[in-house]
Amino acid sequence: MHRRQLLVAGGSLLALSACASNGMSMGGGTAAATLASDAAVARAVLPVQTPRAELLQVWTGPYQGVPPWDRVTAAKLRTALLEGIELQRAEIEAIANNPEPPTFANTLVALQMAGEPLDRAGAIYGVMTSNIGSDDYQAVDTELSPLLSAASDEITFNERLFARIKAVADGAAAAGLTAEQTRLATRTRDAFVRNGAALNAAGKAELGRINTALSNAFTSFGQKVVADENAWTLIASEAGVAGLPASNKAAAAAAARSRNLQGWAIVNTRSSVDPFLSFADDRALREQVWRKFVNRGDNGDANDTNATIAEIVRLRAERARLLGFANHAEWRMQDTMAKTPAAAMDLMNRVWAPAKARVAEEVADMRAIAGHDIEPWDYLYYAEKVRKQKYDLDQNELKPYFELSNVKRGAFHMAGRLYGFDFTPVPAGSVPGFHPDVEVFEVTNKSDGSHVGLFYSDDFSRPGKRSGAWATSYRSYSTYDGVKNVLSSNNNNFTKAEGGEPILISLDDAETLFHEFGHALHSLSAAYTYPGLGGTPRDYVEYPSQVHEHWVLSRPILDGFMRHYQTGEAMPQALVDKVEAAATFNQGYATVSYLSSALVDMDLHTRAVPPTDIDAFERESLARYGMPKEIVMRHRLPQFNHLFTSDAYSAGYYSYLWSEVMDADTWAYFEESGDVFNPDIAARYKAVILAEGNTTDRAEAYRRFRGRDPDVTALLKVRGFPVS
Repeated sequence: MHRRQLLVAGGSLLALSACASNGMSMGGGTAAATLASDAAVARAVLPVQTPRAELLQVWTGPYQGVPPWDRVTAAKLRTALLEGIELQRAEIEAIANNPEPPTFANTLVALQMAGEPLDRAGAIYGVMTSNIGSDDYQAVDTELSPLLSAASDEITFNERLFARIKAVADGAAAAGLTAEQTRLATRTRDAFVRNGAALNAAGKAELGRINTALSNAFTSFGQKVVADENAWTLIASEAGVAGLPASNKAAAAAAARSRNLQGWAIVNTRSSVDPFLSFADDRALREQVWRKFVNRGDNGDANDTNATIAEIVRLRAERARLLGFANHAEWRMQDTMAKTPAAAMDLMNRVWAPAKARVAEEVADMRAIAGHDIEPWDYLYYAEKVRKQKYDLDQNELKPYFELSNVKRGAFHMAGRLYGFDFTPVPAGSVPGFHPDVEVFEVTNKSDGSHVGLFYSDDFSRPGKRSGAWATSYRSYSTYDGVKNVLSSNNNNFTKAEGGEPILISLDDAETLFHEFGHALHSLSAAYTYPGLGGTPRDYVEYPSQVHEHWVLSRPILDGFMRHYQTGEAMPQALVDKVEAAATFNQGYATVSYLSSALVDMDLHTRAVPPTDIDAFERESLARYGMPKEIVMRHRLPQFNHLFTSDAYSAGYYSYLWSEVMDADTWAYFEESGDVFNPDIAARYKAVILAEGNTTDRAEAYRRFRGRDPDVTALLKVRGFPVS
């Protein structure tokens, strides 16, 4: 069974470049002596600077140095970021003003090195604003985000720097650069152009103004949504939580006690809301909880985001026109696998019609049980009734087998079987964490015990932490200046139990955990030279994460780790058979709720005239697509962090579906081999799909791995839709 809900990162992911298991460079291979020589040349270009701020210092301690989380404060972080910008500015000026002719070493390698102190502070900045999010860190975010945006523009708009980069890229063949060096140079040149390096002075000034305004708007949007998520529905009587599984009732009671309340608190985040909508018998309370959740950012108060969204889409349209594109989507999709909005729409339209047809079937089944029309707050509740009736499957039968620590151990075992990694808990106190809940694991190679990196796991929700689940890397893998290991992390929002009680999660949550762990494995498998080639296209990056969801219900994982938390028994095959039989159940709902968000995203960002009334636009767009009235978008625009806390997923939410074509086709490849842990396929998957980063074209890489282009038929089969 594959997780169709697509519960993933609520905002942007950091570059998925990480530590390799074999230490080999890919995409052309550069000899160690040459790398050392290039690094020495680059280092000689950069000015010798000694950072003063504590959080700019080279990380010390074990494992090639780790972030000093135990010494971080908002004031120190602010000081570090401000100084880091100045240090980076001096390094960029030194590269741009170098009197020597531009070469790969003195320009591209030097550019890779520039800003390392700021990168260290930036890694801390991302965590403290996303995982902690207290008022003092929000204040730093509000002040520094536009300054960081301006500093980035300053680099892009540096004419002398761009001229050097362009000279190296244009002369790559004559200079005899390797394939990997050529790709780094040409991609850097092209990225500079896409981001305004070729504009005249007036155009650059205008683009800088737009980018700074966008940065401010992104920060404002994210903070407003977090504020609206720091709310709850208080239920005073036992009758109000009737139907909820015991574990969810206990979590709601704990949430109330933590807020000095009596009763049960349904916190305004998906991990609390979805179980309530699925199992609570009180229909009026389900509606109340649902409305609070879907109206985040849309309440006409200080946290309303509609005006912020209107400003963002207006600024994006202005930027696109300035850069020579018809709309924001065309600009954003230049460096994707799909390439054009039309290509993305073609795939979405192929899936949209059968998904809506399936919703009509699902609603008919539910209405027969309910005896009344199905409203959005009814859908998950009556879906569970139909699941029980059709498949004799109660989701609550599954939760006792998914105890959080065991699910994590199962994910580690998957990584060992597929890619030869071991995960060992780091001794308490030897590595600082940014919160007491954070667990840290050392990652090593099974074959020889060699060190690969560290994996940080932050599993629990807390006030100020952004919702959803996401992956980040604090340090990326590279070999151009000595081998750098990776510091990778996963971040979830499970509800913490009290008193050492077991934390039972749903099958969907287990698949979410495996999904985010797939991002970490992408980082940990990296085997390339330059970190600038670590990040892959937006519509590829979810592929290596989504495919790993499939292993949750593989028999070796079930038998070894997904055991009943009380009896220790493995999940019986009869129950697994029920899950498999119901694998395509409710796929109309799952697909329509996700795909409606992706369609509205693309509609919003291809409009010739950006809308000013965001609520009206959302209603009109959904009406044109024929959105079933019984379902709401998975992410309504007023709370759509993917789109409005950065540019990362804007005009790109389709990417989960695009990636799923490859993910479903890859899982079919493993299944057809007769061994879902097939070592030969796993080895090639690691070497070609994970390890190469972006050193080669990713469509070509998939063909090398699979022997052909991905087949969309596999996706339709996984979702249970007709194959045309």
